[in-house]
Amino acid sequence: MGHREDLLEGAKRCLLEKGFARTTARDIVKESGTNLASIGYHYGSKDALLAAAYVELISDVGDTFGAFAMTDTASAPGSLERFQEAWESVTRSFVEDRSVWMLTFEVIINSDRLPTVREHLAKASDEGRRGIVPMLAGGSEADVDDAMMRSLGGFYQVLLNGLCVQWLFDPQSATDAKELTEGLRRVIEGVREAG
Repeated sequence: MGHREDLLEGAKRCLLEKGFARTTARDIVKESGTNLASIGYHYGSKDALLAAAYVELISDVGDTFGAFAMTDTASAPGSLERFQEAWESVTRSFVEDRSVWMLTFEVIINSDRLPTVREHLAKASDEGRRGIVPMLAGGSEADVDDAMMRSLGGFYQVLLNGLCVQWLFDPQSATDAKELTEGLRRVIEGVREAG
């Protein structure tokens, strides 16, 4: 690995151990075995490096919880069964990857103090919206146009963020995938009855 990759891996380890606010450039250098000048050369700033490291961490988590959709046992895209399977996979990640999800809320809480990180992550947010659609609705990310990314992807992202808050705060009382699916079924029934 070169300095760029070493810095990214070191930054990921620092984020998981210390979070955004407490990680210093010297921590990253120590963890990566590089030097301070490498951060500026490869990433421009410590905050930009930390943002890139966080995006990679959360992308890895997304790949993990989205992997079920690629199996032969996954239910039909767009079905209630697929919806429940997807959210079962997501809620498992709240337990297994808790430290990564906690970083998300550190960024949200400290967004005014981390403007560079916020700007970088706001751009990455569209990628997240676009990536979650195929997991539930089928197809590929290339099939997701901007309107679908903003509407359906945004809807799924709201569910993801809301569930994440519940699971990080109190997993014992958090809505599980079966309950969420039942809620959606009731919404669908209500729309049919009203229509």
